Amino acid sequence: MSLMLRRRLFTIKPMHAINQTVLDEAVSAVKAVWPNAKPAFGIILGSGWRDAVSGFAVKASLSYSEIPNLGKTGAPGHAGQLIHAEFNDKEVFVFQGRRHLYEGEGWAPVVLPVWILKQFGVQTVLLTNASGGIREDLGPGSLMAMSDHINMLGGNPLAGPHKPAFGDRFPDQSSVYTPALRSVLEDAGASSGVYLATSGPTFETPAEIRAFRALGADAVGMSTVPEAIFANALGLQVAGLSCVCNWAAGLGHETLSGEDVIRTAGEAMPRMRAAIEHFVKEVQ
Repeated sequence: MSLMLRRRLFTIKPMHAINQTVLDEAVSAVKAVWPNAKPAFGIILGSGWRDAVSGFAVKASLSYSEIPNLGKTGAPGHAGQLIHAEFNDKEVFVFQGRRHLYEGEGWAPVVLPVWILKQFGVQTVLLTNASGGIREDLGPGSLMAMSDHINMLGGNPLAGPHKPAFGDRFPDQSSVYTPALRSVLEDAGASSGVYLATSGPTFETPAEIRAFRALGADAVGMSTVPEAIFANALGLQVAGLSCVCNWAAGLGHETLSGEDVIRTAGEAMPRMRAAIEHFVKEVQ
């Protein structure tokens, strides 16, 4: 085996520890553009969710390409921009789209939005995603408030040398998703359930779904858990809201595709929009 090949094998980006300097560069760039911004909330929109904030008043927007180390999103249905908005007299930062671990750029771009929110003084973040339903009552178009998660990503964004700025070395995860925030989402019509995250980009096999059901998963996806882990470690209040866009593998009769995820999310958009607006109105 050549020296170059050995180096490549042992430098896989997703397993690299997060470089705080990389995160701070992004914060500096956003603060240079919006030095007076004081968002009360942060929202990260997953696949199919980009229009869920169409009722917000947009003050300004910033392409991800203008934010160092964040970069272009690699999944369909992600606008790839940070918007500075207002709703119900509250200032909000909305990340329209996320980076995924399967894109191969490591943990930093995945958790970078959470770090930006923290550095702007945000204390509450709402994470959204599209998922596949496992539980019988979570069919396509359902909304699920995340009560807990199962990490099957094969890694953890906090792995590596401890950085005190990222919180405790061993953060407690007994209640990653703040119960009071989850209650607000339930009041908006969401069921409560456990989300399981895989690394993707493939959809799961029917055998994997049977195993995940036995583990206690109610829905499955390829995101959100890294941001939730990081936000919880930073001391933020976290809420997770999933739009179930298809039955998980082996539970339906359709071939799974990214296009169908976006289509189902579009059909469920009125409920998705109403849930987010209710959340921003009710949470103090």
